[in-house]
Amino acid sequence: MTNTAMNSPFSYFIADLHLAENRPDITSCFLSFLKNEAPQAEVLYILGDLFEYWLGDDDNSPLVSEIAQALAQLKALGIKIYFIHGNRDFLLGKSYAKKSGMIILPEIELLNIYEQCIVIMHGDTLCTRDIGYQKFRKKSRSWWWQALIKSLPLFVRRKVADNYRIKSAAATAQKSQDIMDVTESEVEKCLNQFNSQLLIHGHTHRPKVHQLVANNKNAQRVVLGDWYEQGSYLKLSKNGFELLTRDFSTQSSTLK
Repeated sequence: MTNTAMNSPFSYFIADLHLAENRPDITSCFLSFLKNEAPQAEVLYILGDLFEYWLGDDDNSPLVSEIAQALAQLKALGIKIYFIHGNRDFLLGKSYAKKSGMIILPEIELLNIYEQCIVIMHGDTLCTRDIGYQKFRKKSRSWWWQALIKSLPLFVRRKVADNYRIKSAAATAQKSQDIMDVTESEVEKCLNQFNSQLLIHGHTHRPKVHQLVANNKNAQRVVLGDWYEQGSYLKLSKNGFELLTRDFSTQSSTLK
């Protein structure tokens, strides 16, 4: 575990964009965000599921290339970009990260910024009641499974990903909202482990600021929103934080 320390006016946090060829509205909103909002910050944290799925760093599709170029342009302006893998793009590797100007962080990272310790993650590891997903997660993070998938031709990987999306959607439809949400004891355990009072994550697609107790003190859990119906991001500074949204049609930002 590494600690990332910096003195910036503010940082942006995003997650769960699920960029895909069939959702050009999300792509357009994100590209506009990278051009207009992101350059105002010194750091952009992408907490997983930037893409709907990741086939491999050898994928040179127009969308993948366009996003890499846009991120690299942001990096060229002096903006640091950090990335944590999500449950959809956990195969994103060093090659694409380098091309995009992103630095890959561990799945759980402790930040020392704005005079506080902040835990950041994608958030899927907190959903321990979703036993079926956790079993798949354990298998898919193994070296042998990833080596097997990466050895397949790109067109085969695309079919595998499409089939997984269909099965995942069907399985999700049968699960209760409680099962797919975080387990509160896991949240408290995580904050206690890192002696932190603030956790930021995505994955559940339920943007909200939750109040709880950890380390025998008041704590907060900030959930980032997805980008299915609008852009969603968190602005964090020494003065606090704001959950903001970006409308697809007007491309304007508002406080959530």
